[in-house]
Amino acid sequence: MGKRNKQRKNIAMLDTDDENSSVSSSSTARSDLMSVSGTDEVQVDKDSLLEQALDALYEKRGSTREKALAAITDAFNTNLQHQFVDKKFATLLHLCLNSIKKGSSKEIALACHAIGLLALTVGYGDNAREILEESVIPISQNLKSQSDSLKTVSLVECLAIVTFVSATETEETERSMQIMWQLLHPKLGSNVVAVKLPAVVIAAVVSAWTFLLTIMDGCTLKSKDWQEYISYFSTLLDKDDRSVRIAAGEALALIFETVSIEKLATENKTTPDGSVPEGNKSREGYTHILGLKSKILNQVRSLSAEAGGKGSAKKDLNSQRNLFKDVLEFLEDDHAPDISMKIGGDSLQTLTWSELIKLNFMKHFLGGGFIKHMQDNEFLQDVLRFTPKRKHLLGEKHQMSSGEKRMFQSPNSILNKARTQFLNKQRMLSKDRNDGHFAVGMGDEDM
Repeated sequence: MGKRNKQRKNIAMLDTDDENSSVSSSSTARSDLMSVSGTDEVQVDKDSLLEQALDALYEKRGSTREKALAAITDAFNTNLQHQFVDKKFATLLHLCLNSIKKGSSKEIALACHAIGLLALTVGYGDNAREILEESVIPISQNLKSQSDSLKTVSLVECLAIVTFVSATETEETERSMQIMWQLLHPKLGSNVVAVKLPAVVIAAVVSAWTFLLTIMDGCTLKSKDWQEYISYFSTLLDKDDRSVRIAAGEALALIFETVSIEKLATENKTTPDGSVPEGNKSREGYTHILGLKSKILNQVRSLSAEAGGKGSAKKDLNSQRNLFKDVLEFLEDDHAPDISMKIGGDSLQTLTWSELIKLNFMKHFLGGGFIKHMQDNEFLQDVLRFTPKRKHLLGEKHQMSSGEKRMFQSPNSILNKARTQFLNKQRMLSKDRNDGHFAVGMGDEDM
């Protein structure tokens, strides 16, 4: 009874009408933790807050669960919660899946993000496999009711992250990509009704599909599949929304990097035994692919020099121009963009479209937690080919961020408080030793 009352008290922290005082406020949670002296106690407090949030996921009130999920996603985004995951992995996964099955759109979005962060935290292994096996069916079923853009985008991005981390077989990746493709390009039948997707959903689904293509072997897909993808993404280049055009441009660039259009034309032109058949059908297929290549080149060239006016968000115009200049250079000269960015003083570089698309998707999904994860998450370091030098661990001078300076160098920091306590203790011991020495000396003189 006492334990249940304690849980109720903890949950009450989450179940408040004041958004600013909820546990989802990362600044409040972190400032509370900073008042604790000692890193072990800080970790205990972090785990305690996460356990309170986990308890709140059992509550009936949706707003309470939403605030709890916000607290969990914030904690997982800003730090790698390995100790908490070791103890509570299965509980957290299944409570998040329950939110996906029964929650509001907001709760589903938060639960999806939590599952994606959980997958990135555990990395390769049995836990990742369990996330994939348990998540695919509830996600795919929920995607059938496309009632809300936020919900649909979150479900698709969660599916992409979980598959990227967990899939070990080509068939598993293909299954997730096919779920996404059915949203974009449904096969209409007696029980299927075409639904016009909002631009934000189209762009998100295309980006997620493209992200998963980065881990596919191009040889496993048939020529007719590639033709379907290329044709569809070519039509998206003519859409009014810039985010849709940009997503389609990235997809086409990756497709051309994965399999050359000349190879597709050759496959269409020849039979399985390598001979060139006669007949209108073969010549039509060959002509169709070459015509697609010419059309896409013209579209890309036009979008790389667009003067504006087509698309509502002018701020995306430069992004579009820059992207399609890179795509045009790649299609004409086979040169992928060479991108470099600094992470804590170390350089992360991409040399292919595949690497760039992985990087951009991870940056988008992690948001403000991207730098922290790149510095500490070994799974991300592996897939993005990034090895931090960790100069401060090797005895070289480490350039601290402003946050680190506040944490370690300010007079009120945990480190300085501990150092002050230690020095005070040393002074007291030294004073006691000196007093003892003088007392002994005075005793000798008296004798």
